[in-house]
Amino acid sequence: EEDEDGNVLDAWERAYADERSWETLQEDESGLLRPIDNKSLQHAQYRRRIRASVRIQKGLIRFLYVVIDLSRAASEMDFRPSRMAVVAKQVEAFIREFFDQNPLSHIGLITIKDGVAQRLTDLGGSPDTHIKAFLSKLECSGDSSLQNALDLVHGYLSQIPSYGHREVLILYSALSTCDPGDIMETIQKCKKSKIRCSVVGLSAELYICKHICEETGGSYTVALDESHFKELILEHAPPPPAIAEFAVANLIKMGFPQRGAEGVISICSCHKEAKVGGGYTCPRCKARVCDLPTDCQICGLTLVSSPHLARSYHHLFPIAPFNEVPSTPSNSYQRLSRTCFGCQQVLLNPGSKSSLHAACPKCKQHFCLDCDIYIHESLHNCPGCESLR
Repeated sequence: EEDEDGNVLDAWERAYADERSWETLQEDESGLLRPIDNKSLQHAQYRRRIRASVRIQKGLIRFLYVVIDLSRAASEMDFRPSRMAVVAKQVEAFIREFFDQNPLSHIGLITIKDGVAQRLTDLGGSPDTHIKAFLSKLECSGDSSLQNALDLVHGYLSQIPSYGHREVLILYSALSTCDPGDIMETIQKCKKSKIRCSVVGLSAELYICKHICEETGGSYTVALDESHFKELILEHAPPPPAIAEFAVANLIKMGFPQRGAEGVISICSCHKEAKVGGGYTCPRCKARVCDLPTDCQICGLTLVSSPHLARSYHHLFPIAPFNEVPSTPSNSYQRLSRTCFGCQQVLLNPGSKSSLHAACPKCKQHFCLDCDIYIHESLHNCPGCESLR
């Protein structure tokens, strides 16, 4: 795009030229800088919270392959310093956020370059393993092939048990796809195997990407800048709604292993080597594993701990959305709630303009917007309701 003088602007320059964010700053009571108008930020936070608070059936045990486009298009520098660098940073953040919200799920990584799809990591539950493998393979070359990526993903996810939710997240930079055959047949195979495909684009909207998402029940979005890309990719961290025709109830056999005693030498079934102390012992075959959750390498039993189940539970029973309350000092009822129940910050400042905060519909305690977002997105428990117990 060009500015008023006809100079070509990159995406990161347009953010400053269009918004002129330095003109919307002022100091608060403590001398810190704050934006004058927080309405857009507040509305975005409320939109995310309300969307996450809908009580519907969700897939808690997810098997997700992240397909990363490392073709020559990923070396473009419309994202600073390059698309590849931005994708690498956000993929690392996404993997950690994914396992924080889905402790019973698994992720695998696949890259596309030189017209070939290559699996970097198997499906697993160790974020450090995936991040280390991905950061060691950051090289861009050749063309990208959506069909090869979908064929590779289909071969792995079609073997997943019926209780697992099969998903693909494609981070696509190219404006074309170089396929060896009919990609429409591959899309139908994925649809038949109940594989949900979603795409986050970094360049422009493509019909084939939109068609893939529509056929398989996924979502297709295109990032405008780095912050928008971060928001789009993190939307895939919470478990998606389960498709009605595929949402079948299953009983899943799981084991709750005990932690090994310190100082005991045992052979780790994960790395096939002797280790001293720590680890966990499978209750069925007594094999040792390093981390939880995982599948036992010997007997195949799913091994978890009770906190993992508890952290997955809140997706099924989210906290009810708090009610927005305008801070009007003339209201006698709100004079009783001058501070946030969570962080104890002052909600009402005499002589200031009206601002928003929220109130829990059950315990009637008042919270600032920051605590409201933290409660719904991270804590998943209302401090006011818990204190009443």
